Amino acid sequence: MIRQAVIKDAAKIAETYDELLRYEKEKGGCSNWVLGVYPTVKVPESKIPLGTMYVLEEEGEICGSMILNKEQAEVYRQIKWKYPAENSDVLVVHTLCIPPGKSGRGYGRKMVEFAKEFAKEQGCRVMRIDTYAHNEPAKGLYTKCGFRLAGYAKCIHEGLIEEELAFL
Repeated sequence: MIRQAVIKDAAKIAETYDELLRYEKEKGGCSNWVLGVYPTVKVPESKIPLGTMYVLEEEGEICGSMILNKEQAEVYRQIKWKYPAENSDVLVVHTLCIPPGKSGRGYGRKMVEFAKEFAKEQGCRVMRIDTYAHNEPAKGLYTKCGFRLAGYAKCIHEGLIEEELAFL
């Protein structure tokens, strides 16, 4: 079940971030997120009250999370989008996280498909998502779900992490 997160979910969401980042530190990975820097519990604590944090829950366990809103960072203006649109017409997927212990079960696809339906319900005519430029699994998931690569740009993510992003 995918549902809007509630405040009691914040710590469990943060645990999924930590699980992913510890795994990547030990085994290598595809994100450029940094343990203890981004994402942390501050992400769900700030997004849940806004009603923009969603979780995939199965048998009482948080198996994934994402933020759905209309916020396009300034760097989005650098991209030559096929479908230009005002913020009010765009749904943006942020910080989609499936922890390694839950990977390979189709949860990422389920969350993206949920976001697509949510965008339609909200009257959005465009969806956008970004990921670390070298995160091939994420880019593959998003293209399989119908997204097209629109371009790349360098930025400072959340004012914390220097990175190059792929925009879809």
